Amino acid sequence: QVQLVESGGGLVQPGGSLTLSCAASGSIISPFDMGWYRQAPEKGRTFVARMSDYATTKYTDDVKGRFTISRDNAKNMAYLQMNSLKPEDTAVYFCYALKNGVKYWGEGTQVTVSS
Repeated sequence: QVQLVESGGGLVQPGGSLTLSCAASGSIISPFDMGWYRQAPEKGRTFVARMSDYATTKYTDDVKGRFTISRDNAKNMAYLQMNSLKPEDTAVYFCYALKNGVKYWGEGTQVTVSS
């Protein structure tokens, strides 16, 4: 069993910053990818960013230059530093871990960008 727990969401003004954290625990052993998706109100879940166990990263175009994903492999943690936030970044952000073709999900954390 693999558990993922996100934290760090909240309300922030446009132009502000937030850092999301994701803790992975349970029966998952490196190497595995970790990343983030988000789901805006009344929309589907969409890819945001991912990082492989070897630090290869990928971002959706919407967040390039504003968001940075990082990991602490020793702690099985992933982070998403979000800068220059826009109202359209408002969503529930979900962390995932991918191992052997199986994707494990957290419960999500709400990010609201509003003045």
